[in-house]
Amino acid sequence: MSARAPLDRRSLGRALTRLANASVADVLAGAGPQDTVLAPVPRIGITGPPGAGKSSLGGRLAVLRAKAARVGVLAIDPSSPRSGGAILGDRIRMDEIEGAEDLYVRSLASRTAGDGLAQNIPELLHAMDAAGFDEVILETVGVGQAEHAVRHQVDTLVLVLIPESGDVVQAMKAGLMELADIYVVNKSDLPGAARLAGEIVRVLRLSGTEPGGWTAPVLQTSIQDPASIARLSGEIDRHLAWRRASLDAAATRLERARYRLRSLLERRVAEVTDTLAPAFFEQALDAQVEQAIGRLPPAHRAAQTPGHGRPSNGRSKATGSSE
Repeated sequence: MSARAPLDRRSLGRALTRLANASVADVLAGAGPQDTVLAPVPRIGITGPPGAGKSSLGGRLAVLRAKAARVGVLAIDPSSPRSGGAILGDRIRMDEIEGAEDLYVRSLASRTAGDGLAQNIPELLHAMDAAGFDEVILETVGVGQAEHAVRHQVDTLVLVLIPESGDVVQAMKAGLMELADIYVVNKSDLPGAARLAGEIVRVLRLSGTEPGGWTAPVLQTSIQDPASIARLSGEIDRHLAWRRASLDAAATRLERARYRLRSLLERRVAEVTDTLAPAFFEQALDAQVEQAIGRLPPAHRAAQTPGHGRPSNGRSKATGSSE
């Protein structure tokens, strides 16, 4: 790796803390033209149910990829019910990789976000882009099928499952699995790993692949098997190369902009409704809606758009899936 200026971890840490705590008004006050011109670095998402070993697997993957690139990791933890901060499970499990020169790990609290991510995640990822990383790994909370939002924020999405994950066909119907680019059966030394991998392959065949689309691989990994981590890293590189050659970067930017606006609007609506007096809710519902909208700044009202799309990963929906 060519010589470069050392990472200013202290300044980056302060910036991430400030953004993680920022209100909607803070975000709007700090937004500027640079938000639209800064080219994002490749983003790798790791998602899956709790207990699948996402943190351990992500840590091994980050260590491996940091041998050839400067890698930043944002690991989103459930918020502490007492303090509201991150419980820091990811920081504890990734502790062995702290201190690596070209590796940076930061745990974030999910706070009020209910989509497996964290408040202000677009701004946090933007800060990582500006910090000079070559790529960013984003690990979700692991709440399950609600984590569709991560699809908008990453270039390559890795779904991590374990043999005890249950009925994979039902999981496919729930929607999350059809969004992944790489499927990983982790803890492959456990009984049933090969059977689950085979079942995933069969279900993916039913979903089909668009002409020129990406055919998602199904891998088996174990943190005790470095070769399996290397295979996963290789498939990530292969997908990133396919994505650069095949997908519309402008469409990706549009989807991310829509998610960013929608998440800010949702938080602003929550801020407004939390301040309304009890008497407000005695009105007819249509009057409540109109008056509540009237309390939003005009810029917010003008920016609202009906519906939003979903970025394609080059595959059609799975048969019988629903969202």
